[in-house]
Amino acid sequence: MSAIMRGNFRMALSSIKSAKWRSVLTMTGVIVGIVAVVTVVGIGEGVKHQVTGTLDHYGKDLLIVRPGQVSGSDMVSTGNTDVLFGMNNTTSLTTDDVKTITRAPGVQEVAPLGVVPGTPNADGQTSSAVFVLATSNDLGQVLRQNVEEGDFWAADAANSNTAVIGQKVASELFGEPVPLGRRFDFRGQTFIVRGVFSPWLNVPFSPTANFNDAIFIPYQAAARIRNDNSGLYAILAKTGDPKTVTPVKNTVISKLKAAHGGQQDFSVLDAKESASASADVVHLLSVWIWAVAAISLFIGGVGIMNIMLLSVTERMHEIGVRKAIGATSQQILWQFLLEATVLSFIGCVIGVVISLGSIGLLYTYTYLKPVVSWQAIVLATGVSLGVGILFGTAPAVKAARKDPIQALRHE
Repeated sequence: MSAIMRGNFRMALSSIKSAKWRSVLTMTGVIVGIVAVVTVVGIGEGVKHQVTGTLDHYGKDLLIVRPGQVSGSDMVSTGNTDVLFGMNNTTSLTTDDVKTITRAPGVQEVAPLGVVPGTPNADGQTSSAVFVLATSNDLGQVLRQNVEEGDFWAADAANSNTAVIGQKVASELFGEPVPLGRRFDFRGQTFIVRGVFSPWLNVPFSPTANFNDAIFIPYQAAARIRNDNSGLYAILAKTGDPKTVTPVKNTVISKLKAAHGGQQDFSVLDAKESASASADVVHLLSVWIWAVAAISLFIGGVGIMNIMLLSVTERMHEIGVRKAIGATSQQILWQFLLEATVLSFIGCVIGVVISLGSIGLLYTYTYLKPVVSWQAIVLATGVSLGVGILFGTAPAVKAARKDPIQALRHE
């Protein structure tokens, strides 16, 4: 770096330090853009990795039945307010659909999933984190999840008030690691804990839910206490052989369509299709965030241009003195252009640091597992620097073109 460039760099830092708060406000747009891009891309990549992980963990012979129409990249949905993870629906599947799928040739195991609203109470102890899911005794086999303590309810006890719980429920609701035989009240009924799951590492195609906080009860019992056989947000089925997934899927579609009076108001996805659908939604979300980030960077560029124009006006006398003692227009141009670049660069550094911090906090304190995307960091940083240089050019050119006599006369 030449002596002139080093001098310009020191002057740029000095100018920024002399107006700290103004400089921070100027860099806000750049910082917000960087944070938006890096954090959301990190979340999106984390979701994709988790979805891929569930595909590998649960096997390629898994079929997922969801309410509404979910079809590939089109993501067409009817009556489903959460096409990504499916836990919030205005329409739902029913226990009759479970029976229809169970009777379909080639289906070996079936496990419905449905959220049952209500708050469980164990001897006066409740927890807002604990939720109740309706399922079948095949859930462990379908999702390859072991019951660590106790066992699952038997098929002939599907209508009984029995439950299998996640490990966090044991400590949060019962205050002990193995509360086998303990009772809890739920929706006017008393349930008995029969088993405790081993720690859940993956939840079916959802990075936000945590089955360690869940209580699982028979779906038949849930239908009885609700006086309603609906409320299922997904039905999982296993074929036992990945090679039979396609023909079994077609059979399930045919039988469900007949049971629904010829209406296909549901979707049957294999594991790969479900992962692809979730990834498409994440990609769509990322595109929108990129658009928001682009607006933020544009605003940041305008802010840099405004502050640089103000700086040129305030330092008119300085420009005149420098030109009078021999500074060329090119040197003045580089001085102010470098100052705009330094502002952008510092904004980029602050934005990257905040992004890494936010990713670390999300990874530590939430069920999301974002990953650091260095490609997003490099791209966002490069764009931000480009924005700073682009919007800093006009003020720099204005400063370089100043007549030294007029500049010296400026008060």
